[in-house]
Amino acid sequence: MREERRSVALPARIGLDMIGIPAGEVLDMDLRLEAVSEGVLVTGSVHSEATGECVRCLEDFRDEVEISVTELFAYPGSATSETTDEDEVHRIEDELIDLEPVITDAFGLALPLQPMCADDCPGLCSECGVRLAIAESGHSHEILDPRWAALADKLPSNERPEA
Repeated sequence: MREERRSVALPARIGLDMIGIPAGEVLDMDLRLEAVSEGVLVTGSVHSEATGECVRCLEDFRDEVEISVTELFAYPGSATSETTDEDEVHRIEDELIDLEPVITDAFGLALPLQPMCADDCPGLCSECGVRLAIAESGHSHEILDPRWAALADKLPSNERPEA
């Protein structure tokens, strides 16, 4: 058994359209590698910072993301390697373990499909597009009911119907 703590710069972006971990961002890995009868069992956690765009207010934000890793890498010629399909288990090749696909898949599943800068983000005003988080208290627009629009011009301003 061996424990490894490493910080590695991400070679390529991981993520979705609205959120992801950019290339060059540091991945902090805290892993435990154990020799088992069929291969090497890798367990631990990987931590990084994602950047995204809020789906409600369209502002950029950063968020901490941590994943847990538990993956068996089968020895060449082991029963596990021989009896499973190529895409069902990872394999040790040339005495090396390739963690990149495992980490990429785990971060892809951990990132939200609808990223938000905050759980209570109010979004944008549907009328003027201003961010409601920075709008003054009671921000609203007077909208005249279209059924009254023809009469509104004929009435004095103090007698006009409410929206």
